[in-house]
Amino acid sequence: MKLLSLNLGQAAAVDVPEESKSVTGIDKRPVAGPVRVAAPGPKGVGGSGLAGDAVCNRRHHGGNDQAVYAFAREDLDAWERELGRDLPNGSFGENLTTEGLDISGALIGERWRIGAEVVLEVTAGRVPCLTFQRHLGERGWVKRFAGKAEPGAYLRVVRPGEIRAGDPIEIVHRPDHDVTVALTFRATMNERALLPRLLAAGEALHPEILESARTYAAQLDGNTDSATRG
Repeated sequence: MKLLSLNLGQAAAVDVPEESKSVTGIDKRPVAGPVRVAAPGPKGVGGSGLAGDAVCNRRHHGGNDQAVYAFAREDLDAWERELGRDLPNGSFGENLTTEGLDISGALIGERWRIGAEVVLEVTAGRVPCLTFQRHLGERGWVKRFAGKAEPGAYLRVVRPGEIRAGDPIEIVHRPDHDVTVALTFRATMNERALLPRLLAAGEALHPEILESARTYAAQLDGNTDSATRG
């Protein structure tokens, strides 16, 4: 398993002014590195975990729990065949294009060491947005991407340091539960009945998703109690 490509984006204007405050950093391009990786700060304040990478809409993107976005080259290759077009590394706005790593099958809380120093922890799957759709220029892309449920992973920075393209990736911790990135994505996007299953991942889960899962589970418990009393 290795880091095939390290991709950074610069702020660029978008066609629709209300999207990403008129600019976006989704157009990621490969760089040789080394690049410094560190926790950027809380969502709404912090941007990317990678030095030199632009995050323009900090209401929805960036922050400690979405510091880095990874996508597998193998999944890009599958989309190339399906769409009939080239998708260079970084095409999906990912910071890390990996090789040999099952990202959507990764467990929430799973930790990866990249190179000699950096350790990242899986928190959630990427939720597609209209900026992503416009970037690719594919009609109905949000629905199509969501339907495959192979979203790639957001990661938080556990140990900072420098990385570069070609660095090895090692899974250094796999938690004792079955909550994968793909399961989390399905529960978040269109299968809300799965939300209680996410609670097994605990605090490793992205805090916004954890709160949604707790709220949903509490509502189920409340409905069950009401039915029992009735």
